[in-house]
Amino acid sequence: MLTKNHKNIASFIHIGTFAKYIFPFGNFIAPLLIWNLNKDRSDFINKNGKQVLNFQISILLYFITMVLICIPIAIHFGFGIEQLESVKGDITPYDLTEFSGSIIAFIILGLLSISLIVIELYATIVGAIKASEGILYKYPLSIPFIK
Repeated sequence: MLTKNHKNIASFIHIGTFAKYIFPFGNFIAPLLIWNLNKDRSDFINKNGKQVLNFQISILLYFITMVLICIPIAIHFGFGIEQLESVKGDITPYDLTEFSGSIIAFIILGLLSISLIVIELYATIVGAIKASEGILYKYPLSIPFIK
């Protein structure tokens, strides 16, 4: 039997991810604590906790992947600017067209990062609302690490 208390706890697990704005890794710590203290109360709470943690781990991995892609591009861009400056002296905005591939890659990765943040905020709010209604929300882009 799914009680109002179970629905509220499941909602708090989702909302707990916003703790990342208060302290580092709060998006993992707060939901993990709420889930661990209450997962034996109902299967609904247990499933919601797993969904939230899987989604947060997935989002972290996506961001780490984007950063790892950015590092070689940034190094190439930095060394290219340095070489151009040593050869030419003053660099004009026109000279940056030689690095259009790097600039486009940064723009694409920036847009992907913003999109990921928007998806995370939206999915977390929807997950909390669905949990309060007694519905298990399946997060988009979530990799099932915890089964």
